[in-house]
Amino acid sequence: MKILITGGNGQLGQELQHLFQERQVAFKAADVSELDITKEQQVNQFFAEHRPEVVYHCAAYTAVDKAEGEGKAADELINAVGTEIVAKACQKYGATLVYVSTDYVFDGTRTSGEYLPEDPKGPRNEYGRTKLLGEQAVQKYCQKYYIVRTAWVYGQWGHNFVYTMLNLAKTHDKLTVVDDQVGRPTWTRTLAEFLTYLVDNQIAYGVYQCSNDGQCSWYEFAKEILKDQPVKVLPVSSDQYPSAAFRPHYSVMHLAKETGFKFPKWEDALYEFMRQIKEK
Repeated sequence: MKILITGGNGQLGQELQHLFQERQVAFKAADVSELDITKEQQVNQFFAEHRPEVVYHCAAYTAVDKAEGEGKAADELINAVGTEIVAKACQKYGATLVYVSTDYVFDGTRTSGEYLPEDPKGPRNEYGRTKLLGEQAVQKYCQKYYIVRTAWVYGQWGHNFVYTMLNLAKTHDKLTVVDDQVGRPTWTRTLAEFLTYLVDNQIAYGVYQCSNDGQCSWYEFAKEILKDQPVKVLPVSSDQYPSAAFRPHYSVMHLAKETGFKFPKWEDALYEFMRQIKEK
């Protein structure tokens, strides 16, 4: 099976590379310098040359706040137009497309219950809007696809909330973190394992959702991250941290447990991640 990872140098792309190397599975990882997904001719030439059978589409614009202003055009070009180009290439060359999306496709206005894959969409920020356009392009142009929505992603490679908290704890004895936004953290290892599980087990094509099990607020997440650190973590409301992009107050998504995949609890995943980075 010929495997292609777009956005190979990103947080998830590098996790997938590491996973495939562990499993001794051959793959091709391409970043923007080698494969610019916004250039249709380049994408078609790349597919014609490498003939991928499975494409893990990790290339994305993820600067959520910048997407509301200076990054709006790039956000649309990469997440919507670029994904459409990749979807068309996958269809043309018969490849299965695995597209990573976000909880931001929902409006985030609930206070309880889980968002099901088929629930009405209503993105309230630009990033969510363009990722939803990407989903729609995949469904329109590609027959063999998995759309996998995720949230609150952290991992060994890249900038994320866990690293931010650990770094701040080095220079502060007190931190304030919002406690009125609730969701599900996702370790990139869990996400990478789920994406490959869908393909390897030939699970039915369609839309799935993946995070670690359980739920928490950002404050509770931070408390767990820093429980062994000499720093006090205090809860505050989102009003004290205004952002350019709307952040949902509740974005707990239903997990695809009917697939047979076991989603680790978010606390267990975080513990294992922390153990691994301490050993580095």
